[in-house]
Amino acid sequence: MKPEIVSGARRRALHALLAVASLAAPAFAAAQDSRGALAVYDGVDRHQRLLEGARREAFLSLYTSFPPEDVATLNAAFEKRYGVKVRAWRAASEKVLQRIVAEARAGRDEVDVVDSNSVPLELMRRDGLLQPVRSPYHADLIPAAVPVHREWAWARLSVFVQAYNTRLVKKEELPASYGDLLHPRWRGRLGIEASDEDWFAEVVRNLGEEKSLRLFRELAAKNGLSVRRGHSLLAQMVASGEVPFALTVYNFTAEQLKEQGAPLEWFVLAPAIAHGNGFAVIKRAPHPHAALLYYEFMIGDDGQQILADRKSVPTSRKIRTALDRSSLKIIDPVLLVDQGERWAKLYEEIIVKGNR
Repeated sequence: MKPEIVSGARRRALHALLAVASLAAPAFAAAQDSRGALAVYDGVDRHQRLLEGARREAFLSLYTSFPPEDVATLNAAFEKRYGVKVRAWRAASEKVLQRIVAEARAGRDEVDVVDSNSVPLELMRRDGLLQPVRSPYHADLIPAAVPVHREWAWARLSVFVQAYNTRLVKKEELPASYGDLLHPRWRGRLGIEASDEDWFAEVVRNLGEEKSLRLFRELAAKNGLSVRRGHSLLAQMVASGEVPFALTVYNFTAEQLKEQGAPLEWFVLAPAIAHGNGFAVIKRAPHPHAALLYYEFMIGDDGQQILADRKSVPTSRKIRTALDRSSLKIIDPVLLVDQGERWAKLYEEIIVKGNR
């Protein structure tokens, strides 16, 4: 299951929930001050203080939208190293956001750390649910991964790639641009994910809005787009041959299937689009030491190397990656939240309904 973006009417509903979710009861003020001081503590014994406190707390609660195999690998490595258990609850990023909001409304402090894509993180930040963190590991990350407010940090980039079934599509047929997909050979052979308005917005903005909107309208009308929900599902359909060519698959899913022997290959049409996925510590985390220790493990050398080994694109400049991070157009979550309704409407009109 992909880490989905929040869109359309659901975003409006979530905004309404968030408007009343950020009520911090006075009884918790002192505890929150203590958590805040811990999160920005920069003494030389920072790590030791976090480790000792985390072992006293014994476990942490993680809500995540990352694929289950990757979550299991990362959590096993953390538990082995530190002896602190991770209780993970996994769902699409929209459902992760909804659960955190519902618990905040009810005054239930159950989650310590959230792992999601940048739009839900930005929505939670705007409504005061996240704890600012100052970590020594921030200096190793690409600049875009650490916003000024430091209430979340990206641990990885999910890169949108184009994937094709090597038994059904010849390499010499591959398009060199999105315009090449208008060729009649692609009629009835194209697939796309159902909620990729973030990718759509960034492609259109980079290629020129008027020209790009016209191109995608023509593409949907002439050649059609098979709309599927879930990046993992779409990638698997490419591997099975049900969808010969997919416009929006995540790089790590495509690479994992390829390594498993699937007849699938991928490449990138310009502009190369990515969105950030990362971690945030909840402001009222019941296990603050363990939460911060986990956060720093994931953006530190060990977690970043595991992400690279799992074919994700880590944000640490110390870790090598096959994809050139400097060439990526990274989606701005602030812009997407502010203009999300417009892009969701355009995507629905042109992509989802345009070929019906």
